Amino acid sequence: MSEELQPVFSIEKLYVKDLSLEVPHAPQIFLEQGEPEVDMRVATDSSKLEEGFHEVTVTVTVTAKLANDRVMFLNEISQSGIFRLENIPEEDVKLLLAVACPNILFPYAREAVSASITRAGFPPVLLAPINFEAMYQQAQEGNA
Repeated sequence: MSEELQPVFSIEKLYVKDLSLEVPHAPQIFLEQGEPEVDMRVATDSSKLEEGFHEVTVTVTVTAKLANDRVMFLNEISQSGIFRLENIPEEDVKLLLAVACPNILFPYAREAVSASITRAGFPPVLLAPINFEAMYQQAQEGNA
């Protein structure tokens, strides 16, 4: 087989596209007692940059609220990467962009969430792993 026809999947660049942390009730919130309810939302997105190059973004939003519905913090990160995909069937490209790339990006987003929340003065939030394959399959079923 010629070199040109070999499938290519590589990471070109990983980066934080957007990062925000809000502590709307500081400093009073640090004096309040109670275990917060932590809500996490995850979204993925991809776009073609140019032939063979795609940007994939995993956006993680973490909100912590006390029982009185006061927000302790709101943290959002968009962790992105540029991936090179060449000589790969279109159906496989969709799967790579929706599953493989987010699996690569999520640990970076997870670490950034934990670090920024800790720097804000709160105990670290350790996010559970995400099954991006199940998310992809649910999206496919929803589009069918």
